[in-house]
Amino acid sequence: MELKRVVVTGLGALTPIGNDVETTWKNAVEGVSGAGPITHFDCSKFKTQFACEVKDFNPAEKFDRKQARTLDLYAMYALTAANQAIEDAKLDDENLDKNRIGVIFAAGIGGLHTFEEEAGYFALHGQEQGPKYNPYFIPKMISDIAAGHISIEHEFRGPNFGTVSACASSNTALIDAFNLVRLGQADAIVTGGAEAAIFPAGVGGFNSMKALSTRNDDPKSASRPFSGSRDGFVMGEGAAALVLEELEHAKARGAHIYAEVAGGGMSADAHHITATHPDGLGAVLVMENALKDAGMKPEEIDYINLHGTSTPLGDISEEKAIKKVFGKHAYDMNLSSTKSMTGHLLGAAGAAEAVLSVMAINDGIVPPTINHEDGDNDPEIDYNLNFTFNKAQKRDINAVLSNTFGFGGHNAAIIFKKYKD
Repeated sequence: MELKRVVVTGLGALTPIGNDVETTWKNAVEGVSGAGPITHFDCSKFKTQFACEVKDFNPAEKFDRKQARTLDLYAMYALTAANQAIEDAKLDDENLDKNRIGVIFAAGIGGLHTFEEEAGYFALHGQEQGPKYNPYFIPKMISDIAAGHISIEHEFRGPNFGTVSACASSNTALIDAFNLVRLGQADAIVTGGAEAAIFPAGVGGFNSMKALSTRNDDPKSASRPFSGSRDGFVMGEGAAALVLEELEHAKARGAHIYAEVAGGGMSADAHHITATHPDGLGAVLVMENALKDAGMKPEEIDYINLHGTSTPLGDISEEKAIKKVFGKHAYDMNLSSTKSMTGHLLGAAGAAEAVLSVMAINDGIVPPTINHEDGDNDPEIDYNLNFTFNKAQKRDINAVLSNTFGFGGHNAAIIFKKYKD
């Protein structure tokens, strides 16, 4: 069976550094941090009191009251980004066969805020009033519901589901979408991820694991991947979406093509529920699998959008894995962690980084890893590698590999390349 070629024809983004793709990309190139004091709840008693929140998002401007009652914030973010990508791709066309357009959308946690509200109400009043749960509790909370809402709104009746693999969830969704399109089971799939976990249970839970930065005195510089003084990740939120489409289908309708999806890989660390393998074994395997699937040599990759969360152990294991996979070529590539600006969007991270990777190919610019200070080095990290510290760099980019690693040892990497007819 001959596999179809798959291209990117639409992009959408709602992130801590921009409420659309253009603004997000502009701020990423300029090295703007999305971090600031938490506004979603009173965090004065929490160890971490800052995050990378979405700004100026008013649900009432996008959803009527009836619709808003059925949506957790994460699903609102998902619909917003997906609608941008669908509009960008001009996919909402009645002349298209909507039986062959699908939606695969990720969330690592899903409706955490809804769960927190409902469980909290029952804890306070349940013994007196009995179990008075909101009838929308379950459909608002479940992590697959964003895909359902997107398909319902646009009447897309193709493959439809959500993916959950912690912080690798979005890349898993992208790879699933890529595979279904290249196998001919859909003409196009709207894919990506969304997350909205900056609430007491999310922040408190990650604080208890000592996973979050506690740099409360200077939030904007707290996410500092690959720097010696890094002390944990900065939680982010938002959503991003891409339309993946079969090449001939896209050409036949005159769609704009941003890039081609070259391949994807998955693996497991099989090591620990939260810590990456110290030698990066799972990370090595996932990058090798992605390259093999794409039929590409390591020397063909120009830029890696790193998982790079700014955690003490994770950054080291990813650096080790890159040197093992790419050898001498590792020193010729650009590497950067855009989480230094967006924070860690958890289940939406891979989608946001995929959008930035595609834009990097289109504009020939590598966004920076911000917040690195001269001399703030980790003796276990090789600074001869080009981490694109603090300032974006121009270069011709033919191919980008984007890494995501999640709790449970889930790894997913995807490769985008410049489209050539």
